[in-house]
Amino acid sequence: QVQLVESGGGLVQAGDSLRLSCTASGRAFSTYAAGWFRQAPGKEREFVASISPLGRYTYYTDSVKGRFAISRDNTKNTVYLQMNILSPEDTAVYYCAAGENMYEVGRGNSGSWGQGTQVTVSS
Repeated sequence: QVQLVESGGGLVQAGDSLRLSCTASGRAFSTYAAGWFRQAPGKEREFVASISPLGRYTYYTDSVKGRFAISRDNTKNTVYLQMNILSPEDTAVYYCAAGENMYEVGRGNSGSWGQGTQVTVSS
């Protein structure tokens, strides 16, 4: 079990960049896969990206490939989501998650979730 807290959201303009952070508290964070989801107004939760425990593997949904980058620093118990070339379609509450492996995280079945951080992109 791990506790997660997101930060770094805010209001930006289209084309801008933003970096989200997810800081974990709990034991053995480096053994957990992690990922990011988002939920836009009126839409269902959407998978964004995931990363393996040591950061060797990453996976992205097609809509963010080439623009977003997930990374982690296990010495800081933190997962990041670098978001570039943001568009209004990226507006959502972003949540981080942790699980036993990338497959569990990607399915949204992980038991650990953060509270979310709001990202708003104006046109």
